[in-house]
Formats: sequence, C-alpha cells, structure tokens
Amino acid sequence: MTKRIAILTGGGDCPGLNAVIRGVVKAAVIGRGWEVIGIEDGFDGFLHPEKCRVLGLDDVRGILPRGGTILGTTNRGNPFCFPIMREGKVELVDVSDEVISRIERLGLSALVVVGGDGSLKIALELMRRGVPIVGVPKTIDNDLLETDVTFGYNTALETATEALDKLHSTAESHHRVMVLEVMGRYAGWIALESGIAGGADVILIPEIPYDIDKVRAAIVERGRRGRRFSVIVAAEGAFPRGGDRVVQEPAGGKSVVERLGGVGEQLSRELGGVLEMDIRVTVLGHLQRGGSPSTFDRCLGSRFGVKAVELIEIGAFGQMACLKGRHITSVPIEDAVRSLNLIDPAGEMVRHAEALGIMLGR
Repeated sequence: MTKRIAILTGGGDCPGLNAVIRGVVKAAVIGRGWEVIGIEDGFDGFLHPEKCRVLGLDDVRGILPRGGTILGTTNRGNPFCFPIMREGKVELVDVSDEVISRIERLGLSALVVVGGDGSLKIALELMRRGVPIVGVPKTIDNDLLETDVTFGYNTALETATEALDKLHSTAESHHRVMVLEVMGRYAGWIALESGIAGGADVILIPEIPYDIDKVRAAIVERGRRGRRFSVIVAAEGAFPRGGDRVVQEPAGGKSVVERLGGVGEQLSRELGGVLEMDIRVTVLGHLQRGGSPSTFDRCLGSRFGVKAVELIEIGAFGQMACLKGRHITSVPIEDAVRSLNLIDPAGEMVRHAEALGIMLGR
C-alpha cells in the first residue's frame, strides 16, 4: 500500500522552510511512491479540511530559493491551548481531540513537524497521544538543543552582519553611536556571531545581563583613543543587571508567548543622557526572517527533509533530524526540547569575542 504522510510548518517563518518541504516531497514521491499531504497554517490546518492538500512534484518546483513557506504558518496555533473568541473575550481551549481525529481520518502513516521549541513540544504531546511524528528543527534563533545548528539561522546571521557593515560607515561619518537590535528571543546567538563578524564594539546578549555604566565607559574610552563612533549589537532579549527584558506584548490574551522588543530604544535613553554623542537605533525585526535562504540553509533544509522521510521509512517516530558535525542524524524530540540552547557566558565564543576587544556588558 502507498504510504500517506503529511508535513506542516509551525511557529515563526524562516528562510529554508520551502527547502524542507521540497526535500520531503521529492524523497517521498521519487524514491518511494508515497503520497504527501501539506497542512496549511501549522496545526491550525487540521481544524479546516480545505487546508489539507496533496503536494506533488509540480507543487514544489521552483520553491527552493523562496523565503517563507508555501504552506503558511502561525505561532499561535497550539491545539492544547487554542485561542477562541467567546462573548468578546479570548479563551484558551483544548482542541487536540479534534486535531487527532482529523489525522486519523486522513489515514496518515506519519506527520512531519517542522518547527522550533514550541512547535516540537506540541508535536511531542501529540506523539504521546499516539500520533506518529518526526521532527525537523527550525528557528532563526538557533536555540534548539541536540543539533549543531538549525536551518534559517545562517540566513538571519548574514542579514544582521550585512546591516552592521552598512551601519559602520554611517556611524563613522557622523561620529555616532549606532545600536542594532536583532532577534533571538532568549538566546544571543545572532547578536554574538553577527557582532563578531561585523566588527561590533559592544555586544549585549540575554545570557550576560549588562552593566550600563560599563557600556558607557567602554564608549568613552574609545573616544579617548580617537575612535569617535561606536556600534552596539543588542539581542532583543538582552536586559540590564538587576532589571527586566523589554516586552512589547506580554503572554496571555491574543499573544500566547510574550513578544520581545524595544531594548535598542531603552539603551538609547540610558546612554543619551550621559554621552555627548548622537545615538541612533536600527531594529532589523522581520527582515531577519525574510528573503531568499543562503546556500547553507537551502542545503541543510533539503537534507533535513530527506532525513525525515528516511526516519519515517524505518519507523523511527519521536525522532528529530539534526546536524552533528557534517552528518545528518537524529535524536529524540524529547531531548531537543528539554531546555533551550543558550550561550555559555564562560564559553569559547564569548572569550574569543572579548579577546578581540569587544565589550559584552560586564
């Protein structure tokens, strides 16, 4: 009998999602003759029959260089905590039984869940309810355990580094302090690696609460040495020692998870009252999620897609494709989501950044 499998993309979008979809479809159809069903808009798609459609080879032709996902996604689609409107108020209800029933009616042999920490935790709960699931790690934040890197991260990193290259010239021309706020949520990987690659003077990450007085002192010292400008990279989750993260929208209500952002403006206010320099803030925001994926992310996403099909073929459910060194292998989803992959404040990359003269707020 022909296997019927499904694939969905959950959580925030990122470059390389289409490469995974294409990899799954081609590996399933060409080598095995399986049928692939695309589930639109993450787990929400199971609640609407019209959002479940067959994906053939023609459907994935030409999508490799495209950003985003042809299936659509949402970061609010948790079937165990689903928001609905009742009497003008948002209530969170459990619709997982309906999702599982739909999966059974579709006759799926397996479901490929492409997502980050949140989506894979949902996948894990569905698997415990009997749904055969294989995971693929996706996030620009690079905060998933048990894989050397997630696809999407490399492209976001290139976007941030390119922005730093451009900010350097205008910072130097106008003798300004330029603050670049980047994504990453509670992990500082984008800020740290782009800051090193882009020659930042100060890098602020969530893993190292910053001392604003030391940041000021570092900028003043640069001025004494004739460096009349400074470039600061701040992760959106960075926060001052003894203080809190800047939150645009708290968890609850319409937002299931808190939405970070605004640390760049906070830094501008904190530094502006003391430094005799203009301070400008650039927030990259969703530019980091968009655009054509890098060569690395296209290749990694494609390989993850093929690996997901291989895992289904051998019945290795509950596993997540991952990169270890140069090899694609797999690990239990449960291990990948037990905590976040965060930067070690005493680790090699932090030490190397400081050895390069970069100030990390401490």
